[in-house]
Order: sequence, then structure tokens, then C-alpha cells
Amino acid sequence: MWIFGWKGPSGFSARSTAEEVTQGIDGTGLTAIVTGASSGLGEETTRVFALRGVHVIMAVRNLDAGRNVKDEISKEIPTAKLDVMELDLSSLESVRKFASEYKSSGLPLNLLVNNAGVMATPFMRSKDGIELQFATNHLGHFLLTNLLLETMKKTVQESGREGRIVILSSEAHRFPYKEGIRFDKIDDESSYSSMYAYGQSKLANILHASELAMHLKAEGIDITVNALHPGSIITNLLRHHSILNTVANAVGKYFLKNVQQGASTQCYVALHPQVKGVSGEYFVDNNKSNPTLLAKDAKLAKELWDFSINLTNPK
Repeated sequence: MWIFGWKGPSGFSARSTAEEVTQGIDGTGLTAIVTGASSGLGEETTRVFALRGVHVIMAVRNLDAGRNVKDEISKEIPTAKLDVMELDLSSLESVRKFASEYKSSGLPLNLLVNNAGVMATPFMRSKDGIELQFATNHLGHFLLTNLLLETMKKTVQESGREGRIVILSSEAHRFPYKEGIRFDKIDDESSYSSMYAYGQSKLANILHASELAMHLKAEGIDITVNALHPGSIITNLLRHHSILNTVANAVGKYFLKNVQQGASTQCYVALHPQVKGVSGEYFVDNNKSNPTLLAKDAKLAKELWDFSINLTNPK
């Protein structure tokens, strides 16, 4: 259990902070996109990346919130290189616009941290009519990653440095609908469960990482893709469940990670030299871990890939 601070093979534990796992790492010359960078784990990841010299593009839904966070980090870290760009992952049009503007900027891209997400929402549809959790947590990031892959490949070729794609999943992937991904009922409101739908979207994150990792390995591209569980953290993800949110905030300081600890695994996977060449893995508490059998199902991963391509193709 993380509360005891047991260290794994990496030398880090669940109690390690993002600053601790990146201590001594020089990220100068690296450019990263962090989605959901205006709060919680995304904000802390952005701060620590900036502290290590990484140029961070903060991909946020609310530009004012993003600019406020940028200003706060810049006050703490005067050398921070930060830019704010608008991205609404629940809108495929917004994802395409963001990717187009990013490519037009001419910026390189070494690191892509697919951090943003929603959790256990009441049944809602995205701007494209797709169940919101699947649309935001998986589909928006799926399209974003695909649209930016050529930029990442070009950066790898020109810089000679490994690219890394980091996808936030969750241990909630262990609790999806019984069939894993409900391809035929992805938008079925009558049988919707907010928690199972969340688990489904987090399962999709791991399947996406493993399938993309396989594609890139087959192409001989020096870009790794890994998924991770940040830990049980006090953030605003539970805002749709007032009772749970109240309980979490009341007792969480005794049993849950803080944001500095929660952001550590994604910072570790994105920056640490121990993870060089490691791809298609699932990390928990700054160490490799084992996801469920469904999350390792290559047939399911391929089916999800094809399903996602179909949903994100312009109609």
C-alpha cells in the first residue's frame, strides 16, 4: 500500500512526488503538450516539467483558467516556458482545430501527456453525440494523438531523442461493463452506469496505449507509449457526486495521495531515463504493474482501434 511508502524496483513509491522522481533530470530542449493543464494533476505536471526546463503547451478547455495557472507558475519559476492553447476533448472539431494550429506553429513535440478527463458523470453526450466519458477520456485523446503523430515522428528524426506518449488510465479499468467495451451500446442511456462507463473509458486508455505501442514498434519509430494509474487523489473529478466528494475531502488527507504525489507517475514515465525504450506497459506508483486480462486482450485492442478510427473519421 502506498501509505507505507514501500519502494518498488524503480526506487520510488506511491509517496514519491513529481519533483522527487524528476530530481536531477534536465528537460531543456524538450517540448510537451499536457492536456487538462489548468488544474489538478495536469497543473502539477506542467509546473514540474517547467521546473525541469521543458517547454510546455498547456492544452486547456478554459483559456482564462489556463492563463491564470501559467501566470502562477511563471511567478514561481521565472524561466518557465509556457504557452496556453484551447482544447475541448469532448469536441472532435476542437481537437482537429488544436492539432492544425499546433502543426502550423512549427513547434516540435517530444512529449504528449494525455492527462485530461472526466469521471463518473451523469449520462451526457459530447458535442458529437457520443457518451461523454468515452468521448472525452478516450476518443478525443485518440484523435489528438493520431493527428500529432507525424509531428512527433519528425521531432524524433530531427532531434535524435526518444518521443514519449503518456496516457492516464486508472485502476478503475478493472471495473468496466462486463463485456469491457460496449461497442454496440456505447451511447445507450437506458443501461448507463456512471462508474462502469468510467471504467470502460479507462480500459480504453490502456488498450489504446498497447495497440499504438505495437504499431510504432512495427514501424521502428523511437516513440514509446505507456498508460498509468496516478493513484487515488483528491481532485475535482468527483464533482458530480456531492456525497463522495465531501467524504473524499474530509478523510482523503489520511488515505489519499496529494496532487504532488499523484502527478509523480506521469512525470516519471514522461521524463525518467529508467523508462527509456519501455513501451506498451502499465505503471502504478512509479513502477510497472499488471492490468487486467481484458486490458491485455490484443483482439479487443484492435477492435477498439478500428472502432475509434471509424468514430473519428470526418463524416
